[in-house]
Amino acid sequence: MQEAVFIRRNIEKWRQIEGKVGDTVFTTPDDMVDAYNELTSDLAFAQTQYPQSPVTSYLNDLALAVHRDVYYHKHTPWSRVLHFWTHDIPLSVYEVRREMLISLALFLVFILVGAVSTLGDAVFPRVILGNRYVEMTLENIENGEPMAVYSMGSQLSSFLGITFNNIMVSFIIYVMGIFTSIGTGVYLMQNGIMVGAFVTFFIVRGLFVESILAIMLHGTLELSAIVIAGGAGITLGNGWLFPGTYSRMESFLRSARRSIRVLISTLPMFVIAGFIEGFFTRYTHVGDLLRLLVILLSALFVLFYYVLLPIKRHRDAARV
Repeated sequence: MQEAVFIRRNIEKWRQIEGKVGDTVFTTPDDMVDAYNELTSDLAFAQTQYPQSPVTSYLNDLALAVHRDVYYHKHTPWSRVLHFWTHDIPLSVYEVRREMLISLALFLVFILVGAVSTLGDAVFPRVILGNRYVEMTLENIENGEPMAVYSMGSQLSSFLGITFNNIMVSFIIYVMGIFTSIGTGVYLMQNGIMVGAFVTFFIVRGLFVESILAIMLHGTLELSAIVIAGGAGITLGNGWLFPGTYSRMESFLRSARRSIRVLISTLPMFVIAGFIEGFFTRYTHVGDLLRLLVILLSALFVLFYYVLLPIKRHRDAARV
């Protein structure tokens, strides 16, 4: 059979199956098993007749996705929750790895812009951070408590306020991706420049170590989560911008499904970062080694969950 005829006869069936992938609410286990059997039959034929064709790669990826859903339906509700966090999210992270790298690159560039601007113009931090904040911080530096801003307010109110604010920021960064990804880029720019100006403000006053240990104590998780939310927002926007062979709405919904999982993964990070900032960062006299340990553990978690585990889950799925 010619490849074009094979595709024409089956493309509608494949699209219907693709629409069921990830739909764990309205799709029954029997539906997924039937779909998997259909796909593996088509995949075996394609591997024999068209081994180097893109349609073979497409069917292989689709069969892997359906297999994951079949496996998912075998789990109890609690094991499904565990599977969601240890398998579904890492696989989604792997699928949007390019957008995550773009988000990271943009954020780092804008941090550099904020740093260079602060070095070139002493007034720049006042424009970005506000006169009131700068004056308060200068007063704290003169009093020998440069990071005293973190000790303001009660611990619980700080924790709740910081956590809520950070979650809202990440949600806005994500939702702004609807506006052709540019909206997400604008919010990454604002946050990146602010971070660059804030850190450099302390560095030029000889407070590099003290500022980094205080900021990154909670910032390792917080800033990583902002970058991850940015990657999710870019994914959302790209689904609308670059539909490929899908209709624009179908492409957008597929991207939304992947990206929302990635966004959800940032919620625990913001809660933990808010807890650290509200209850721990305020104690600026805590030993440097302890603060450094918390920073390193946070960085190792981000590296494991957002880099190593997604790669492992992808390789495991490819071997199925």
